Parts: sequence; C-alpha cells; structure tokens
Amino acid sequence: MSVAIPGRLTPVSGRLAAARRWPLGAGLAMSAWMALVPLGTVAGQTAAASAPLRLGDVYRDVQSSSPRIAAAAALARAAGERIAPARRPPDPRIQFALMNRTLPGFALSQPLGMNQVQVTQMVPIAGKLGLAGRVMAERAGAERERATDVVWDVRARAAMAYYELYQMDRSVEVAGETLRLLRYLAKTAETMYAVGTGRQTDLLRAQVEVARMTEDILRMETERTSAAARLNALRARAPDAPLGSPLLPAFPDSLPPLDSLIAQAAWQRPMVRAGEADLRAADAGARLARREIWPDLELGAQYGQRPMPDGGTDRMLSLMVGMTVPIFAGSRQLAMRREADAMQLMAQSDLDRMRAETRGRTAELYAAVERARRLGALYRGTILPQAETTVAAAQSAYQAGAVDFMTLLDDRMTVNRYRTDLVTLDAERGQALAELEMLIGHELFDPDAATHGAEHAADPPAQRR
Repeated sequence: MSVAIPGRLTPVSGRLAAARRWPLGAGLAMSAWMALVPLGTVAGQTAAASAPLRLGDVYRDVQSSSPRIAAAAALARAAGERIAPARRPPDPRIQFALMNRTLPGFALSQPLGMNQVQVTQMVPIAGKLGLAGRVMAERAGAERERATDVVWDVRARAAMAYYELYQMDRSVEVAGETLRLLRYLAKTAETMYAVGTGRQTDLLRAQVEVARMTEDILRMETERTSAAARLNALRARAPDAPLGSPLLPAFPDSLPPLDSLIAQAAWQRPMVRAGEADLRAADAGARLARREIWPDLELGAQYGQRPMPDGGTDRMLSLMVGMTVPIFAGSRQLAMRREADAMQLMAQSDLDRMRAETRGRTAELYAAVERARRLGALYRGTILPQAETTVAAAQSAYQAGAVDFMTLLDDRMTVNRYRTDLVTLDAERGQALAELEMLIGHELFDPDAATHGAEHAADPPAQRR
C-alpha cells in the first residue's frame, strides 16, 4: 500500500520502518517544535525577491503614462480651441469681376464695361455669436471635467489591481506558511502512526490537506499573474514587467460623516460637474436656437472703374445691405428649437440621474469601508488572538493525548482561514476607498504612507512576536 505525498509516492511500509527508529518522545518534540517555528519565512523570501511597491508610486506611473489620460487631456484641449472660432462672424467674401466684355477680343463694352471689386460680410445679430461662444465654452468646460474624471477613474482601476495584487501576495504567503505547517503535521502524524500512537486517518487527512493547499497556491499564483498584468497594462508596461509586493497603505481611522461625503460627491464629482456644464451648454443652445429665426444681415461694398474715351478713369462705388429670409422656418429654425429643447431635457435628466447614482454609490461604498474597517478591527483584536489561543491549547492537549489530530488540524486551518479573510477585508477596504475618492474628487489618505509593519499586517500577534 502507498500513501500520496505531494510530488511522489512513498511506500508506507518503508516509511514506517524509518519511523520506528524514532522514539515517541522525538515525534512529540517535533510536534511541539512546529508550533514555535516562525511562520514568516515564506513571506520574507517573497518580500526579498522584489522591492516593495507603494500605491503612490502606482498613481504617479499611471498619471504620467496612461494613454487614456493623455487622450482625454488632448480632447479637452481640442474642445477649448473651438471657443474662439464660435465667437467670430463668418469670413468676409471678396469677389473680382470683369464686367461687360465684348467677344471676341474681350474689350470693354461701352458704356457699361468696367472692372469691379466686391466685398461682402455676413453679420449675425441678436447676440448669436455670444451665445454660440458660450455653448462652446461650456462644452469645453465639460470636457475638462471629463478629463479630470478619467484621471480619477484610471487611478481607481489601478488601485483595484493594486489591492488585488496585495491580496494575492499576502494570501500566497499565508498559504505557503500553512502548507509548510501541514507538511510538518503530516510528518508528525506519520511518526505517531508508525509508533502506534496515531491513526492512519490522521495521516491521510493531513496529506489531503497538503495536496489541497498546494492546489490553492497554484491557483492564487495564476491569479497573481493576471492581477500584475492588469496593473502593468494601466502603467503602459509589458504584461510580464516585474512588480514588487504591494504595501498596504495607512488607511484613515475614520471617514467624514456620510451626509458630508454625499454632498461632496453629488456636487464635486468631476462627472457631475461635467453634467452641469453640459446643462449650461444646452440652456445656451436653446436660447441660441430661438434666435435663429432672426435674419442675419449681409453688408457689402462694390468698387468699379472703367477707362474713359478722353483718357480719364470713371470710378464708381456701391453699398449694399441684405438679410436672410427664413422661408423654411417650419422645417429648419423651429425644428432647431425643438431639437435644442430635447437636448436641454436630456442634459437635465442625465445630470439628475448621475447625481442620484452618485449619492447611492457613495452610501454603498461608505458602508463597505465601515464594514471592512470594523470587521478588520474585530479580527485583529478578538477573533485571531482567540483562535491562536485555541490552537495553542489544542497543541498542548494533542501532545498530552487529550485532543485528537483532527481537532488540532481543524483549529490550525481555521486560524489561517481567518488570516486570509483579514487580507481580503484589507483589500476590499482599499478598493472601496479608491472608488470613493473617485466619486468625491479628492484623496482621503496619503497613498505614500504605508501601514506600520505592513509586511506583517495579516500575521496574528503571537506570530509577529
């Protein structure tokens, strides 16, 4: 018969023969020594493999290299360049004419032939140019706000990938420590089984847990690669570019009151301000559409000259005033009014929708941040210390034969599951804070300040000592 050990098959009979050479006390001493082995070895090796990564560094990278941010800024600049042309009247027209020439020969026909220069200028009235400039100015302001919102959105996306990477790294560390511990437990169970004080079911259960934890580590390492590729894409780098292990930022101890955050988000979010600018542009556009029915003036001057038979030159000047005639007002100018009214209603509805969604999402994120903060404090202050105490008691009881192996193993796995849950809570808190910053349009904490002892943030107090 053979028992599956990760990576190989070893005959039980051979291992039992080797185990019988160990005294029972040595097996129990190994079991006791396991509880004292520092569990930070894997974490230390991971941290040493690459320099730590701070959230502030990620933010600076994406803001300087993100193509999406550059495109949004260019679009805002392009919108700003449309303001001045909208405030200018149409270009004047100049026309040269050779009037009343004879054919053939192309000579001046007397007495009507002349050479002529004509200049005309269309002049919009009723403040149309000012309103058109205002429309473009408000649209340019909306594009600037959208460009700002793109910056916050890219920051938030980078933070999501950053915290996912943090969660994967810390979870892999916890899983690696758990795997090492499970292998020691399996060795202890095998030793005790060999000398007749343990059960084969304990050994098999430990080996199953080793295999399961190995599978979890492989899965998390793959997910870590995916998170790193997403973060590198936001930083405009190759998917396999090296990334250090993220440090957990120093989150704020508390947030401003919810009503204050909702007010900030509903009125200061860049996308909301863009919607307000769009509404002002639509209002100005509606006023402009109502003035399109007013005829535009056309002013002109004409200078002509012709040679006289006596050798002199006959010079003439003509002045002209004209206007447009809205003969298709029902299907043109009035249709423009209806279009402008519809655009105005759409802009108002979009702004109302955006404010309502922003208020609701702000409340959701506030609740998510508070939930993660309170549960994290509960895990650090109560659940993990109590679970560690339970494991220590189970370890002592197991050595004395008062507790079976399954109880010890379950207690140990519960502690490591709590540690992984704590890492997940920290990552969720950071992601919620990043999106909340995007909604209110300003930072809630310093992204360059890492938590004191962040490299051991998920370790239970007993292990950190």
